[in-house]
Formats: sequence, structure tokens, C-alpha cells
Amino acid sequence: MRDPADDRGVIIAVDVGGSSIAGGLVTPHGDVLSHARRRTRGGEGGDPVERLLDVVAEVYAEARQQGISVQGVGVGLPSIVDVERGMMVSDQNFVPEFKDVPVADHIRRQTGLTTWVDNDANAMALGELRWGVARGRDVSSLVLITIGTGVGGALVVDGALVRGRDGYAGEFGHLSVMMNGPICFCGGRGCMCAFVCGTAIEQSAQLRLRTRPDSKLLTLAGGEVTAVTTAVVFEAASGGDGLARAIVDEACEALAATLGGLLNSLNPDMIVITGGVVQSLAPLRDDILQRTTKYALARVLDDARVHLIPSDKSSSMRGAAALFLYESGRRGLRPAANERR
Repeated sequence: MRDPADDRGVIIAVDVGGSSIAGGLVTPHGDVLSHARRRTRGGEGGDPVERLLDVVAEVYAEARQQGISVQGVGVGLPSIVDVERGMMVSDQNFVPEFKDVPVADHIRRQTGLTTWVDNDANAMALGELRWGVARGRDVSSLVLITIGTGVGGALVVDGALVRGRDGYAGEFGHLSVMMNGPICFCGGRGCMCAFVCGTAIEQSAQLRLRTRPDSKLLTLAGGEVTAVTTAVVFEAASGGDGLARAIVDEACEALAATLGGLLNSLNPDMIVITGGVVQSLAPLRDDILQRTTKYALARVLDDARVHLIPSDKSSSMRGAAALFLYESGRRGLRPAANERR
């Protein structure tokens, strides 16, 4: 069946991250036609909210210059979002400048276009369902975990996002995997995020290097402790460095424990693990699933479809576009009616 959105033009899709803001034109088939990018902070260009609006303006201007019809705007933000008010509402995020800012209203006033804003992981889950690994594979329930600077998550059941009472559904990074574990930035103890996210891996490596100056980590980082990145930790681990292997083992074990809990409690059709850190985790998939046997019911794990898919800004933008189509569809709206000519 032909998607009725096909005749309404492209979507301006924007992904906001802690380091960069990326936007582009995405077709109703998930093709990314253009890119615009700004640093979230640093240099010239105003505060992060202004930079977001600049990205939207640049992408919209490109569409008009090429004579491409635009049906609306979708935005993914890296924290808890009140979708009805179109704003980030949590203090716990990497872009605090967006807290309580009515982003959707700002964009609507600037462009005249229907705009939907949600958590970036929710958007990416919708993108995976519509255009990604779940497409055409009889998937009605999907768990998505994003592992990057932090950890995000999303849950789709019967094709619908589960947001929870206050929008916190899907915060799988804050499931506890160690009762006496370290304090997470959220205030909880032993959260999966405290072992797996890029920030935690880097901080752990840099802290432990104070007592292990002989580690290969330091050599790979050019002798600068502060230059140790997540990618360097995984590289050193693959090269046999003991300190790096210990950190990577902890990350894999924490992820496995989380997978076991999600599989046992939700028994979803598919679990998708994505994000920047997955570039390093993907080669360890078999090891992670072997560890998961200690935490998951055997039948559930045997039937599980678990995919580790590294992401980039294009996949994040497709998620934002899928969010726009999802929200417009469930509300029965015809977004193109709001477009300024």
C-alpha cells in the first residue's frame, strides 16, 4: 500500500547531541537528501538553542531553493521530553540549555511547519521500525538501547511507543546491574550506564591509569591521560592490555545483565543496540550474548533477535523523520497544510 505521506514532501529532521546538532531533509522513504551541522557549543554561533534554529533555517532554505515541498519538522533531543509541550523537562542531560525551552513552538513560529519533538532514542526506535533492521520482519515489539556519551532507550509495543506516565519509559541505562556498584550521575547505584556509556568508560580508564602508568592505554593516548577515549580503551583491550580488558569486561557484563532483564521481563520480538560506542561493541556480540546466558531464561534468549548496529547522524535524522510521521499519523493530521509557500 502506498504511504499517503509520499505525496506531501520531505521532512526536516534534526538530531541534537552533546557535541553536535545535525539536520537534513529526509524523504518519506527514509532517504537523507542533505546535511547541515553545527557544534552544540564552542566558537561562534550563539547558544545551542539558537544553533538548532539555525540548522532548521539552513535546511528549510535549501528545500525552498530546490523547490522541494516540506511537510514538517521532527527533532530528537537527548533527554526526557514532554511531547505535548514540545520541550525537554529533565535536569539530567548533556544539553541543559534546552531544559524547559519550548523547542517545538520556536520552530513552528520560525517556519510555519508542524513540528514534533521527542527523546532521541524514541525517535531512533521509530526509525528502526519504519526503515531499519525491523522493516518487513514481522516486528510488533521492539526494545532499543542507544549507547553513546550516555545511554538511552525506547520501547515499542504493538507498533506504539511506550512513553510511561512522565515520559521515562525506556530508561534502560538506569537499570541497576550491581547492588553495591558505583553511583551513577542519575543518583542511582550500580546503573548499567555507569559501566557501559562512553563517559563512564573514559572516566574509569583515566582514573585507573593513575595507578597503572605502564598500561598500553597511556601509550595509545600519546602519553596524555585526558586523551584516553572509549575507542582507545577498546583498542587497547583487543591488544591484550589488562587494564583495558577489565574495563571492557565490566561493560560487556553490565550490558549482558541488562539484556537478560529486558528479555525476561518484556520478551520482545527484537532488541536493537545502537549508538556511537556500538562501533566498538559490535565485534564482541558473541561474547555479550554468551554472558547473557547467565541472566536470561534459556527459551527467551534462544528466540531473541538481538542486533548491534553502529549509528551515525544519518540514522539519527531518519529517526527524527520517523517521529514526525508517527506523531502526525497517530493524531490524524495533514502536516503539509501548515507549510509556508
